[in-house]
Amino acid sequence: EGTAYFTTYEKGGDGDATRAIYQASITETTRACTRPNGMLAMNIAVAGRVVPGPKANGATVTMPIRVVVTSGGSVVFSELYQHNVAISETKSATQFLFKAPAVMIPTPADGQARIYVGFDEGPDQEPVDG
Repeated sequence: EGTAYFTTYEKGGDGDATRAIYQASITETTRACTRPNGMLAMNIAVAGRVVPGPKANGATVTMPIRVVVTSGGSVVFSELYQHNVAISETKSATQFLFKAPAVMIPTPADGQARIYVGFDEGPDQEPVDG
């Protein structure tokens, strides 16, 4: 829930709506899964939009999108992607589509995995148990 929106502000303007450059939001997610050779292969897609703020300048914006897969209560995959979106119109929203490259994990013993996708400004992290 808390990672579906991402706002960028001009330097020193964090939290000040009058100094927002853009706000991105995730509007849809989907996945397609297959089970080749004991693996679980997932194609994950995210659709969203970028709304320019008062300080928008029509440049390319970079959005940090994290994909996390959990199984049995443990994180088995975590990757932070830097997705670029060209903003040519500063008066209206721009839609974007992000596709994670084929995500593969060993097929979980119970056959279940949970996928989380959201914006993440934190550093990339290795998967950890627990």
